[in-house]
This record gives sequence, structure tokens and C-alpha cells, in this order.
Amino acid sequence: MASHQLSSGDLTADRRAHYARQYAEGGDLGAAVDLQTQALELAPDWAAGWQALGDYQQKAGDLAGAANAWRKVLALSPVDIFGAGLKLSLTGQAKTPPAPPSEYVEALFDGYSNRFDTALLEDLGYCVPERLTALLNDVAGMDAKFAKVIDLGCGTGLFGEQIRQMTSWLEGYDLSQGMLAKAGDKGVYDRLGQADILHGIPAARLQGAGPADLVAAADVFAYFGDLDGVMAVASDLTAKGGLLAFSLEAGQEDCDWMLQSSLRYCHGETYLKRLLDQHGLDLVKLSREPIRRDGHNTITGLLAIARKRLSATVSEDVASMAKATPLTIALN
Repeated sequence: MASHQLSSGDLTADRRAHYARQYAEGGDLGAAVDLQTQALELAPDWAAGWQALGDYQQKAGDLAGAANAWRKVLALSPVDIFGAGLKLSLTGQAKTPPAPPSEYVEALFDGYSNRFDTALLEDLGYCVPERLTALLNDVAGMDAKFAKVIDLGCGTGLFGEQIRQMTSWLEGYDLSQGMLAKAGDKGVYDRLGQADILHGIPAARLQGAGPADLVAAADVFAYFGDLDGVMAVASDLTAKGGLLAFSLEAGQEDCDWMLQSSLRYCHGETYLKRLLDQHGLDLVKLSREPIRRDGHNTITGLLAIARKRLSATVSEDVASMAKATPLTIALN
């Protein structure tokens, strides 16, 4: 995020907010709330400051106070780069959105780009790129070569590094310019472009560019609840007979998708299978396994390889089930 969004513009307010953050990190949430409130009395139009106050109040158990602070954030910053709307939904104060605002995701990863690889690989034990590549080897063979690969939500290029030796053309697309800059530094992509997966991929690609025989989305679908739109895009980008490789965070089977406290979504296996079928994709391989750490918890993922049908028909049983089964949304 840009610095003007993180600073109040008032040195005294910034100093009090700094002390508030230190108290919060030390576990004294009461002092953190008091100091952050004082900071906001000096800078009442500081959206990031209200966001911080809401976070401190939530941790202190004051959900009503937190909700009021997050509503203030939305009033000051309607595009919601801070994810206040997501947090309101987790506390039952708003309907769960099917996806976060693009501006929130872009700001999140722009701010994360300089430490992304270190944080994921060393601190969180993130292993999706390696595991997806291993599954592709199982499905396509160790010596498989893909004429064209599209890496959706390529980030800093962690999956691109793994797949580069298996393709003669590698495209990567991401919403974050910061992440794309890091991916470009690695020199593994033939083409990189900034794009919103739901709306901007066709425009970002070269004119007349055809589909790919491998489309990948490593740790991308966790930022969408309802996967119908992004699965449609991924399927359209995949050539008939081609493969789609992706990961999800595994959810319970009694819901299709759910927003988690991490502000990422998890998905049920039944929902995944139904959605693949609806978009002309046959599940070839599915693995449920740990994909990273989150604090003291281990996150279980669904790693999947699907093949685009030569004819885009949907089985009658699955189509019927899709019409009869309402979307289930659960909150933590």
C-alpha cells in the first residue's frame, strides 16, 4: 500500500498509533485501543487508523466496537483496500462476499511482494508449486513437454520456476505490479501481464493468442469464494484435451465455500467436482495434503489436475444436481 494510506499525516497521531501497535504486539490490547483512539481524535479521516482500531477491538473481544470501526473504514475508503467488508462478514455484520475487492488483493500483495518468497517458503513451509508439479509429472509423465503454459495469479513466479523446464512458452498474469516485478526479475516467463483474472485476462494477452495446453492457478482460488467465474476463465484458456492444475484450501463437505479468519476461502470437494464438470473439465487427479503453516496450524489443501474435454458436454446427473443444490455459505 502507498505510504499516504498508512500514515495519518499528523506526526503526533502517527506516534500514538506506533505505540498502540507496540502495546498490541505485547498483548496489552486495552492500552492499544486507548492510544489508537487518541490517534484518531487527532486524525479522524485516517482509514488505515480506523482499520487498526477495529483489529485491536476484535482481538480484545469488542466485536461491536470493531464493527463500528470497520464501517468507518468503508465510509472513508469505499474501494476497501483494507478488507474491512470481509471482516464485517466474519463477525456476522454483513453478508459474505463471493470474492474480496480486487483493490484489496492488489494492495495486499503489493505490500507483501518484497518478502513474499521468504515468508512463504521459509516461515510458512509453502509447497504448492512443487507438489502441483509432482502431480503433473504423475499425470503427464516425467518427460512431458507443454507447448504453452498460462500461470494465473503467478505472483513472484514460484510455480513458473518449477514448470519452466517443461514448456517452451510461459505466460504469467497477476493483479499486483509488485509481484510481477519480482517474477520478471527471475527471468523465467516469456510474457508477463497485469490483469484481474475475472475480467482482464483476455485483454492482457497478445491479440489472437490461443489457449494453452496447461493452465495453472497455484494458491489463487483461495482468494475467491464462488469459483464459477474464475473456473469459466480457466476453462476458456485451456485447450481441448489440455490440463488445468490448481490448488484450494480444503473445507468441510457440508458447505460449498466459506470465508475463513485468514480472509481466504476454503472449498468443499463435492463442490469442486461439480464445478469442474459444469465447465467441461474432468478431474484426473486429486490430492488432499498439507500445503503450508498458519501460525501453529497446518493448512490442508486440495491439489487437483483436470483435463478439458474434447466436447464441452456436462453430465446430466451433475447438471441436475447443480440446479437442485443451493449454494451454501458458512461463517466461522
